[in-house]
Amino acid sequence: MNNSVIQYVIHFFQGFPPELTVFILAFLPITEKVALAIGVAGLHLPAWEAFAWVLAGNLVPIVFILGLAERFHIWISKNSGFFGKAWAKTVIHVQYKFSKYQKYELWGLFFFMALPLPINGGITASLIAFILGMPAKKAFPYLLAGVIVSNLITLGVTLGLVKMF
Repeated sequence: MNNSVIQYVIHFFQGFPPELTVFILAFLPITEKVALAIGVAGLHLPAWEAFAWVLAGNLVPIVFILGLAERFHIWISKNSGFFGKAWAKTVIHVQYKFSKYQKYELWGLFFFMALPLPINGGITASLIAFILGMPAKKAFPYLLAGVIVSNLITLGVTLGLVKMF
């Protein structure tokens, strides 16, 4: 990530406590994978503290989506007329497209989440769990483990880069 972008983010959140900044960045889909690096390298939080705030921020959308996706799907399908029908048709189409990945199930979800890549965040992984019909109680531990592994990898890279520079 460009140093000027990091400085812009830090400047934008200047009035916020560093812990809240890291939590918010970890919650947002665009910045969730760099929140830990910004917390440690940019805001100079201790690594364990930044890790804890990022973990909390990453888990909020996961819990929210896993808890409400099914209810939202049922409600929108029943109460929204044309949009509800289009929604249901789209979900069925996406489920069909993802059916070839069904064999990987929970371990596939874990590995998807554990890779610290920009698109592999909690929101995407939670939506995949919903689309594949994975029960929230079964998917959550794998998503949690994936978040932890992803952030440990990010932390290792961040600490290595901080020591180098």
